[in-house]
Amino acid sequence: MSNLADLKVDSLQTVKTYLRPIDRDGLLQFAAAGKADPSRRGTNKVRTVMQGQFRSWSFVGIHNPVVVDEPLHLFGENTAPAPGEVALSALGGCLGVGITAVATLRQVKLTRLELFLEGDIGNPAAWGAGGAEMLPPQMGFQAIRVKVAIEGDATRAELDDIVRHANTYSPVANTMRNPIPFDIGLAE
Repeated sequence: MSNLADLKVDSLQTVKTYLRPIDRDGLLQFAAAGKADPSRRGTNKVRTVMQGQFRSWSFVGIHNPVVVDEPLHLFGENTAPAPGEVALSALGGCLGVGITAVATLRQVKLTRLELFLEGDIGNPAAWGAGGAEMLPPQMGFQAIRVKVAIEGDATRAELDDIVRHANTYSPVANTMRNPIPFDIGLAE
């Protein structure tokens, strides 16, 4: 057996591993249906059940429940992410879907896509249970920052354009950016 130092390398080959792609033809059909009827809407449905203290399970279709809790300093048990962290997770997931879709449309193969999200949020009103008197615009996220680590078969400028374009059309990002009608009441 020869020493590794004695081996001659005739050519070096770089192997890229791409992220699992989505169905581009299906994406184009979905886009065409939206273009044909821009008023198309679906309805997301979730049932949330409190388990005690601040721990809850949210049931979505046939999936395992999404578990939410609060940290110890907010009287939870710290067994799961806090509601604000789940909201940021939804934003990260939606932006990731959008970036993947736009890259697929533009036929850019991605080798890496990670999103790092931070949101500044406080609760001086103590959920309205005797804390500071505040107006709705003063509560909730006051700033959200997202950094995207993305690599693929495109220039940095092209990847940046994909990210910016996906952000413009992200349903969850736009839900967070724009005021929406909101109704709450007792169940029948």
